[in-house]
Order: sequence, then C-alpha cells, then structure tokens
Amino acid sequence: MPPRHFFLALGLLATAHADQNLPSFLPIKGTHRLQPSPIIEASGLAISSADSGFMWLINDSGGAPDIYLTNTAGAYRGKVTVQGTKNIDWEDLASFSLAGQNYLLVADTGDNASQRDSCTLHILREPSLPVARENLDATVLPAWQIQFRYEDGPRDCEAVAVDAKAGKILLISKRTQPPQIYELPLRAPKKHGIQTARNIGQVTVTCPVFSLIPFRDQPVGLSITADYSLAAVVTYYSIFLFPRQPTESWAAAFSHPPVILPPHSLGQAESVAFSGDGKTLYTVAEGHESPIKRYQKQ
Repeated sequence: MPPRHFFLALGLLATAHADQNLPSFLPIKGTHRLQPSPIIEASGLAISSADSGFMWLINDSGGAPDIYLTNTAGAYRGKVTVQGTKNIDWEDLASFSLAGQNYLLVADTGDNASQRDSCTLHILREPSLPVARENLDATVLPAWQIQFRYEDGPRDCEAVAVDAKAGKILLISKRTQPPQIYELPLRAPKKHGIQTARNIGQVTVTCPVFSLIPFRDQPVGLSITADYSLAAVVTYYSIFLFPRQPTESWAAAFSHPPVILPPHSLGQAESVAFSGDGKTLYTVAEGHESPIKRYQKQ
C-alpha cells in the first residue's frame, strides 16, 4: 500500500482542482507519438504562434543547429537551419508574438557543470509553415541574439519562456535548490555586449509523494500562456502550474504553491508548451519517437 502521505497529497491536489479560481487540467486519453525523424533527443518544445496544429522542437547538445517541425499528432513536417549558430547545449524553445510578428526563441543555456562564462539566446522570426503534404526545408538568420551571464555565477538552465508584453525573458535554474528565477530584457539595450540575468526570486517544484524518480525536483522546461496568466514548469515527475493575476509580477506568481498535474509518466520529459489558446498542454521526452503527453483544461 502507498504511504499515507501519498493519499494526503492526492487529497490536496483534488482540493486545489475543486477551487474554481485555480486552473484544472486533466490528461487526454489516447497516445500520440513523435514519428520517425531527426528528433532523437527533444529538449525544447513550442507550439506555433501561427497555427496551434504545429509544434517546433529542438535536439539537445551537440545536435545540428536545426529546429524541427511536426504536427501535434507527431508527424514530421521538416526543419529549419539557424544559420551562423552552433548547438552547444540547446535546452528550451519558446514561441511568442511581438508587434504583429511571430518569433521563436532558442535557448542555448545548458551547462551541466555550471562553468560556461556566458550563454546565448537566438531569436528568429517564425518561418512560414508548409502547405498540404510538403515538408519544410529552409535556412534562416536570427533576428537578434542575446549573450548573457547570470549575476550570481554560472547556472545550468533548461527552462526558458518569454513575456513579450512585459518585454522580458524568464529563466529558471535546474540544479540549484531551490530553483532560482532570472530575468533578461527581450530586447537588448542599445549598448551591446554581454547582458546580465537578474535573480528575481525562486520557485518550488517539489514532488509531493515518495518517488524514486532521479532528479525529480529539477525544472527542465517552462511555458507561459499567450495571455500571460499561467506558467507551466515541467520536471521529471510532473507539470506544475503557477497562475498569475494581471497586476502580479512573475516573481510573486512563482512564490505561490503550484497546482500539480497528474504525473506524466514519461521516461525523461524535457519540455512543455501551451497551445495558443492556453487550453491544451503538451510535453515530450528525450529519446526516439517519444510519446506526446497532452492535458486538457477543464
């Protein structure tokens, strides 16, 4: 029989979901899976801002500097090479809209040993999506890039998102306990050079039950809804939701106890993304032909 605190945690979760002021997402029945493709170690995921039926994904460190496209059922639809970049350790991907234009942000922020002097964010205009049965095969240049370092020393980071309305990029450290939240301007100031990511707070994504999942309390992906009212942080255990009030800062929103979704049960989930309307959550894992776990807003 599971330990008593397992049932206590489930009771707390059910109470949270019963509160109409808190978001409620439940797993969608049926399994979608990434189809055979160059996606072998999916470390970042973003839903297209142009069409929520498409997903962009990236491979982890050492892979080609490519962004891959699938539909939300996992069918491969091509790739885009980001010219003039190198995949040192690409770890997350974000989609956002700014001044009527759709963008993707590629976060080259992985640093397992916490020794990189600086990291880089590549921002590019979202490429045009393919039509009919054609597959995408294109090369693009970044619209701009942000080289930065953390104000309190090197950090491993796999969780990055964009608040375009506030003009900010959010980053959550992976290996610090508790995880730390950092902030960068989306647009670098006129004075170019290495920017500084400022520490604005911390977040709790602790597994609420006894578990043997290694590194279960480490954030490995971050997404926020297009209306900036909700953030999702994925760990190797589950997805943690952080609602945000219109007048609230992200630091304040992340300081509250999260709503914890049912475990995703993926081998090594590395990414999470909201659909454009914020009603569906997707997460995938590293490895060939990963299942696509989906949650629907209730």
